[in-house]
Amino acid sequence: MVDFLKKLKFNKDGTIPAIIQDFQTNEVLMLGYMNEHSLLKTILMEKVHFWSRSRGKLWLKGERSGHFQTVQEIYFDCDADALLLKVKQRGGACHKGYRSCFYRRFTKDRKTEIAGEKIFNPEKAYNKDA
Repeated sequence: MVDFLKKLKFNKDGTIPAIIQDFQTNEVLMLGYMNEHSLLKTILMEKVHFWSRSRGKLWLKGERSGHFQTVQEIYFDCDADALLLKVKQRGGACHKGYRSCFYRRFTKDRKTEIAGEKIFNPEKAYNKDA
């Protein structure tokens, strides 16, 4: 496992982008960032962990919502500076209630439209103590 990490090129802040993709459908679910610690935890626990750049801490995807991502496969690109994780997604990946964070698209007439459906209520998923 250490050899695998030595091959990766983490950026100057010690993170590497990680594309999260559904293992069965190949739908791109989200993009997050991992540092060495979160990647090791992801490998060992087989659940996706990220490094939150804004909060400056490790977090387990699904820790508040219950929408965990179980790792099936991990790839890295030819430059070794990006990861692709294929996962089994429980619930939605997007904190706004959609299955994928990529639920909006640009149309040919230069407008934005919603391309996905909300599959859960984020207020209920993230405000469980309220």
